[in-house]
Amino acid sequence: MNDLSALILAGSRGGADPVADYAGVAHKALIELEGRTLLARVAEALKDAGAGRIAVSCSDPAVATAAEALGLEVLPAAEGPSLSVRAAAERLGFPLLVTTADHALLRPEWIARFRADLPADVDVAAMMARRAEVEAAAPGTQRTYLKLSDGEWSGCNLFWLQSERALGAVAFWRRLEAERKNPVAMAGLLGPGILLRYLAGRLGMTDAVRRLGELAHVRAAVVPTPYGLAAVDVDKPADLDLVRRLVGEA
Repeated sequence: MNDLSALILAGSRGGADPVADYAGVAHKALIELEGRTLLARVAEALKDAGAGRIAVSCSDPAVATAAEALGLEVLPAAEGPSLSVRAAAERLGFPLLVTTADHALLRPEWIARFRADLPADVDVAAMMARRAEVEAAAPGTQRTYLKLSDGEWSGCNLFWLQSERALGAVAFWRRLEAERKNPVAMAGLLGPGILLRYLAGRLGMTDAVRRLGELAHVRAAVVPTPYGLAAVDVDKPADLDLVRRLVGEA
């Protein structure tokens, strides 16, 4: 059943994109893998997972043209991903699944498992993978891991917004974006307790998510995934080389 709306984030950070330059395209969403652009691959996975309405948030005209050719809605990218998500939620409604155009290996079964494992009372959720699963699926990959007392975790660029209440998390995300270059202000937003526990290695995922949910006034959850490749996106040239190897194009 196509009961789901989805958003693909395909904005630009400004300036040259080393991945797009490396691949020789205008935007990394237009990189081809197995004869399809990354944008087309992500859109196909979303459709196969039940998304009946899919929008692309972008600022590059070439990406907008490609999205329209795929039958996707085009939304102008806002100033930062959090505002783009908010604008899309207001346009598409809820529930809303959010991912990125560089999620090159995205599979519908990952999305199905994510949805199946969502807690019943959640407002917003993120899918994450443990380091062991990521490295088993993609040996040698260089990811960024959040080191907590119950393991090391990598984000999977897959987010769930259940209802309008989830916009509280988007607003808090926006505040974190605004202060990302100001560690003192960031510490003030998160609170000294959670930071001290993290630095001491005593902060677990459950407590971290609970505290962040409290700060954003939402019921938040992290949904662990057994699919290690879900943590692999194309954020740098080495990532593109990796996904090409994984699909047998290298």
